[in-house]
Amino acid sequence: MTRGGRVGLALGGGAARGFAHVGVIQVLQREGIRPDVVVGTSAGSLVAALYAHGMDGAALQQAALNMEEAMIADWTVPLFNRGLLRGEALARYVNQMVQGRLIEHAALPLGIVATDLVSGQGVVFRRGDTGTAVRASSAVPGVFSPVPINGRTYVDGGLVAPVPVQQAREMGAELVIAVDISSPPQALPQTDPVRVLLQTFTIMGQSINRHVLAQADVVVRPALDGVGSADFAARERSIAAGRAAMQAALPRLRERLQALRRPLPASR
Repeated sequence: MTRGGRVGLALGGGAARGFAHVGVIQVLQREGIRPDVVVGTSAGSLVAALYAHGMDGAALQQAALNMEEAMIADWTVPLFNRGLLRGEALARYVNQMVQGRLIEHAALPLGIVATDLVSGQGVVFRRGDTGTAVRASSAVPGVFSPVPINGRTYVDGGLVAPVPVQQAREMGAELVIAVDISSPPQALPQTDPVRVLLQTFTIMGQSINRHVLAQADVVVRPALDGVGSADFAARERSIAAGRAAMQAALPRLRERLQALRRPLPASR
């Protein structure tokens, strides 16, 4: 395949809706497209980490289908911690899946986005413990405990980059494929504090995304209506939605790749 500009894959946050990222990767793999860099926020950071460390579309789907909520969630008492979930189980799960390899040892250049809780600035982890970085990227304030790393404290990357398009460009991508799995705000019971917090993030993320996604070359939006952020039962539907959305976006991707003199291989 003739290579031109560097291609970046930016995987956005959306909790359990993140299974859709697997379907997107499966279509890219089928078409012979391997991104030069991959960057993820929150749920996207989990998929990005596993993919960058060498798991292909089939392996990612198998991992998704085998995953149980208990593997990535460890409840704690809010009175004694700053969040409802410590997130340590998520870090252990990621490190087990990548066999303990550091971010800088991934097969693909990998970026994991989190937010510095003190400065409010976004940070892209490109070195260090993979599981801890994914844990930090996924630490929704009030739901997960903030994560200390090297004397700083980090929370969910979705606060600054719901879909990390700019971060992919900063890592050298000339063409960015952005995968937006955010959900529209929904009517929720006002007495459920966790769902209210997630709703707040949804509203904020949509406002940021209107500006961020305009900077992407190809935007992929899986049809995930009715799939909630905590809906692990819909993982197969989410994967299929990711495949369908990426398939629909292929003409636009082909156009952009040709503009960079990196033609898309013939469809299989």
